Amino acid sequence: MELPEDERPREKLLARGSGALTDAELLAIFLRTGVAGKSAIDLARDLLAELNGLQGLFSADQARFCAMKGLGPAKYVQAQAVLEMSRRYIASQMRRGTALTSPEATRAYLKAQLYHHPQEVFACLFLDNRHQVLRYEELFYGTIDGASVHPREVVRRALELRAAAVIFAHNHPSGVAEPSQADLRITQRLKDALALVDVRVLDHLIVGDGEGVSLAERGLL
Repeated sequence: MELPEDERPREKLLARGSGALTDAELLAIFLRTGVAGKSAIDLARDLLAELNGLQGLFSADQARFCAMKGLGPAKYVQAQAVLEMSRRYIASQMRRGTALTSPEATRAYLKAQLYHHPQEVFACLFLDNRHQVLRYEELFYGTIDGASVHPREVVRRALELRAAAVIFAHNHPSGVAEPSQADLRITQRLKDALALVDVRVLDHLIVGDGEGVSLAERGLL
């Protein structure tokens, strides 16, 4: 059955903006067409259900992505291009010398950098004394705990960049952004180490599904 015109994803986007569309509707526009017996939006719903949402879809490796009905190498290339354009667009708003005046923009930038990683990645946004961006760097990979994150390396890098403040971020590939006890312990160790060289820790953002969790907003710094 054909959808009413005002419920078709393309027409809906033009009339109400992209924010009004569901994940399935956005994906249907990306897919353009369905498969035998399924419209583009029905196929999009099935794909999101099978791959556990947009994160699963866009973080799937080529073999997994191309094995899905209605997808293939051409769509995989398109998906990777869309992701990279999105990351570069957001990164352009956080280039060197940009002042952090918007918590929302900072959160969006860090999520864009970390959300797609299949493993935990610990990153740091180094800032000067006016909270302008000096450098974003991914420093450690693997499980984030006291054994894998080394405060001395973070202190060394902060001194090299002459940073006055930092914002930490890491992802939870499970999608659950609630901070663990290990997250809280390593944050405190880093904060204590950086305090010795007068570098302030402004926040530690945990990236997962949704907006993520800010330890500063939770009062955990």
